Amino acid sequence: MFQQLDQFHKTRLGYLLFAIAELAITYGFASLSIDRGNLWWYLLALIFLIGSLQNFVRLIGRFSHGEKSHR
Repeated sequence: MFQQLDQFHKTRLGYLLFAIAELAITYGFASLSIDRGNLWWYLLALIFLIGSLQNFVRLIGRFSHGEKSHR
């Protein structure tokens, strides 16, 4: 099951869906961090923001280099 999820994640649609999901999670953690002022929420928001940006960069790479490239 995890292999199927990993294979899906490495597709254009997978990168897009994971990036959007991570942005939504980032928004939630950012809201919590602003509301409560806890540094752990800020850290989690930052981690998910970086993950989302990585997925967007990989998605752009897929569009520029084609679907067959793996990195």
